[in-house]
Amino acid sequence: MVVQKTFEQMLRYFDDFVSQGSTVGILLWNEFMTLHPADAAQFFSMLDNDQVQELFLALPLDKRVSIFIKLLDSLKIYVLSFLDEHQRGLLLGKLSIDELTDVFDDLSDEALKEYLKLLHKKDRQKVLSLLKFDDDTAGGIMETDVITLMQDFTIEKAIKILQRLQPEHVFYQTIYITDQENRLEGYIRIEDLVLKNSKLRLSAIVRKDFTSIPDDMDQQEVVNVMTHYETSLAPVVDREGFFLGVITAETLVDVVEDEAGEDIYKMSALTPMDRPYFETSFFKIFYQRSFILVILLLMQSITSLIMKRYETSLVGFLIFFATMSTSTGGNTSSQTSAIIIQGLATGEIHDANMRKFVYREIIMAFCLACVLGVVAFARMYFTAGVYLLGSIAISIALALIVMVSIMLGSCMPIVLKKLKLDPANSAGPILATVMDIVGILIYCVVTRAILF
Repeated sequence: MVVQKTFEQMLRYFDDFVSQGSTVGILLWNEFMTLHPADAAQFFSMLDNDQVQELFLALPLDKRVSIFIKLLDSLKIYVLSFLDEHQRGLLLGKLSIDELTDVFDDLSDEALKEYLKLLHKKDRQKVLSLLKFDDDTAGGIMETDVITLMQDFTIEKAIKILQRLQPEHVFYQTIYITDQENRLEGYIRIEDLVLKNSKLRLSAIVRKDFTSIPDDMDQQEVVNVMTHYETSLAPVVDREGFFLGVITAETLVDVVEDEAGEDIYKMSALTPMDRPYFETSFFKIFYQRSFILVILLLMQSITSLIMKRYETSLVGFLIFFATMSTSTGGNTSSQTSAIIIQGLATGEIHDANMRKFVYREIIMAFCLACVLGVVAFARMYFTAGVYLLGSIAISIALALIVMVSIMLGSCMPIVLKKLKLDPANSAGPILATVMDIVGILIYCVVTRAILF
């Protein structure tokens, strides 16, 4: 709250703040200099382009670097556009390889070539190799700034190398060991370097009990594999076994959050946004939302055609209980789809036990149909005053709707997965619309067959 009030003051007195031309401006400038880089970067996101340029150029070099790292990718690109080559190279050199890749993904081909020239040759090669991977694969999400050691090193030499490189690199409790061609051979623990004889070669103490991740594995599958083996760090290799990088616990959390966010969009029949809400064009969001709503509206009109076809049958009490039956079917299918989508996402439900799941859901469908059918009969016969045959007809229709809805809710995600599509697309409005159509059709056909 205090930071937001400070931001409001800085915006109100922006010219004085940047130029430090008044007492208020000087006070605000000093306040800005004490802000955490993440908070300062947030303030930049509130400015227009001209203000961004004016403020950034007024900052001292060390402050520029710390804030630049925290800026949104779109702002990073804009800042780079008005800096000279020397300053661009300096700022780009402060980003990790993965951060560089995120920025470069949004650049034009010409800008990408220009900025790549500013990087060291080794970093350029890493960036170019990362750009070959899809964003949602292991290769696209892995960390590449990782220390590896060669198996021919002695423990003594390995320790000296780590002592020299530690200030410049990040390394973990697990250190991966490669051969001279960078093929993954295994790993050692930090404690191995302390507890073992310093004259031993790493090949003598290397551990082989590791699970490697193929570079083209989907990020959701990466989560499943690492969760299954209860590991917080996993090496990424290519088809030839060459070591490429690692998937860390932090990356795993980010992937889980991203996948959950995407599933929420898909379950709402929306295309996941690749940028934050306020950075996405209003018309793009409008198009995506209106497009699917129009399609669902047109699909829903099929329900009206069915009801018109059976309008002579839907008289009296039958019309009042139609929505109850179709809504129950929609609720039941939503429950079922949530279970199967979660199971497929976590790997609990897979090809080996798919038949067992379907068989279990068939039994579940029958049991739930019986329970809901009995409750519906009691509701209509004893409290609504519907005569016996009418109550039986509606109860049977509702029971059939429940059974069909469970089968649709469980089978649609499985079919989509077989077609290499995200099962989450089968949930939400799409499934509800399909069940409305199917439900009203079953209701009309069954009640007409029994009562007329």
